[in-house]
Amino acid sequence: ILSSPLWIICAALFCKITSSLILVVYVLSAGFSWILSNAKKDDTDEEIAKYDGKWAVEEMKDSKLPGDKGLVLKSRAKHHAISAQMLRPFTFDTRPLIIQYEVNFQAGIDCGGAYVKLLTQTPELNLDQFVDKTPYTIMFGPDKCGEDYKLHFIFRHKNPKTGEFEEKHAKKPEADLRMYYTDKKTHLYTLVLNPDNSFEVLVDQTVVNSGNLLTDMTPPVNPPAEIEDPEDQKPEDWDERPKIQDPEAVKPEDWDEDAPAQIPDEDAVKPDGWLDDEPEYIGDPDAVKPEDWDEDMDGEWEAPQIPNPACETAPGCGPWKRPMIDNPSYKGKWKPPMIDNPSYQGVWKPRKIPNPGYFEDLQPFKMTPFSAVGLELWSMTSDIFFDNFFITDDRNTADRWAADGWGLKKAAEGAAEPGLAAQMLSAAEERPWLWVVYILTVVLPLVLIIVFCCTGKVTHTHTHTHTGQYKRPAAEEEEVDEEEEEEEEEATAEEVRRPGPGRSS
Repeated sequence: ILSSPLWIICAALFCKITSSLILVVYVLSAGFSWILSNAKKDDTDEEIAKYDGKWAVEEMKDSKLPGDKGLVLKSRAKHHAISAQMLRPFTFDTRPLIIQYEVNFQAGIDCGGAYVKLLTQTPELNLDQFVDKTPYTIMFGPDKCGEDYKLHFIFRHKNPKTGEFEEKHAKKPEADLRMYYTDKKTHLYTLVLNPDNSFEVLVDQTVVNSGNLLTDMTPPVNPPAEIEDPEDQKPEDWDERPKIQDPEAVKPEDWDEDAPAQIPDEDAVKPDGWLDDEPEYIGDPDAVKPEDWDEDMDGEWEAPQIPNPACETAPGCGPWKRPMIDNPSYKGKWKPPMIDNPSYQGVWKPRKIPNPGYFEDLQPFKMTPFSAVGLELWSMTSDIFFDNFFITDDRNTADRWAADGWGLKKAAEGAAEPGLAAQMLSAAEERPWLWVVYILTVVLPLVLIIVFCCTGKVTHTHTHTHTGQYKRPAAEEEEVDEEEEEEEEEATAEEVRRPGPGRSS
């Protein structure tokens, strides 16, 4: 079993050893458990420095799988730190690394993280003193504050020249991550690292981010081969001006710099009815000086100003002035035109020199081994559910494990989802404006259909009277009457043509 290519950590879930020789760490069972940190965070107020956030092993509040328990972050506005030792370290060689685990933000998430840290194997590693500065090899998982939705993938790269570590951050996913933080469903987060330096980040087995450790990390793994010389200085006579004023240009003689930008409109005429002698505002005649007004302290009392009622029907009050218009002769201050600078040398840049800190690491995948898994989190929301931590170097096994674990939760949550009508009502409770949409898209078409059906053309059929006699419809009666009239006319004509008694043919 020790030669197995698989490492698994299961939170509150009994893991089975299969024919593929899975190396298992039984967390919270079989003598193994999560270890709570008793440390304090440096550079933080004493009141919140301690890692005293509460954890519990329990079912989800709205569990669809009775008996299925996970590790739950229980406290708000607290530092939380908990970790578990692996049976043996994971070493990066010729096999990929796959890490996946489940998260459910049962109460949504305002500000906080649910990322996992793969803790670097060092002689100093003490899980009882696990803090934010404990060295890690990889940090991976969701994080959110306000409207900033993140899905971290960070690894600490060791500088082969100095031995110092530097965090390398993957580019931000282009996919919309909002749903995973708000729908209160269990989501599966997966990170795949391959020996060829490629990586994939998946949510619910769908790729949301991918790239290469050599080209898609910030800052880059490898520094530039050349850098700007910090001791190089720009020459005093270096000319960076692409354009200059034409030294040979002369201001035209007719250029008037003193002409105003605007002048009175000489074509304007004062409107009829303009009240020159009436002010726009007058003192309020109904205002009364307050009894406690002290002229020595407050000065002479004046009634507050109100619009002059006499001006309400007039085009204007007060002295009339011509409106101002743009001055067609205005040119402003004269300046020589700009021309290309014949002495332009371009933007100065320091010369390049070989980078003394340059190195080339073509295999950043070969990171430092890790030997423990930890959650070191701050959250303003409680009841974050974690389950089925899984670390392996076989993608197919990870997929099978996901189908047997997260797949069951997904199926159970899907079966328990309300019908379409219930979902629409629930959405309208949160967003009342949706009722307008429902009316326009559902109720209005139904009303139109009913109106059309009830007011359409009615087909007449033969009916019988209460006496049992056959009664023709009105339209049919009109047609019969017309036929009878035609028959009578033909009979009359025939009578006229027929010879009478005593007439010869």
